[in-house]
Amino acid sequence: MTPDLAIRNPADLRAALAQMLNVLAEERQALSGLDMDAILGCAVDKAQLCTRLEDLAEGTLDMVMDEECRGMADAARRMNEANRRVRNLIAANVSARLDALTGAPAIYRARAAQVHAHHARTARAR
Repeated sequence: MTPDLAIRNPADLRAALAQMLNVLAEERQALSGLDMDAILGCAVDKAQLCTRLEDLAEGTLDMVMDEECRGMADAARRMNEANRRVRNLIAANVSARLDALTGAPAIYRARAAQVHAHHARTARAR
């Protein structure tokens, strides 16, 4: 990871987005291997890159965001979403295994059923 440098032109933005794509690819590998240290390292790297990208002022973003950058940002968005889904599947699998091990369903499921019933009642009232 490079130091936090200000993004001032399309080349800087492309470099930051390329780093983000690399970190997301590393995260996918870490998730597939269930490597917690690597997953946490990727989370830190993503947070640092997001801070750099957030520091772009609205006016500056229009000046540095070219077509290539838009494509890279879209690719990063898709990769992050795919990684998020993998994380959620892993978490659901762990929850199911813990429930099976303890013989007790997760508490939030009971609350979710109550919320769903409430939404169903209020939807009919409208």
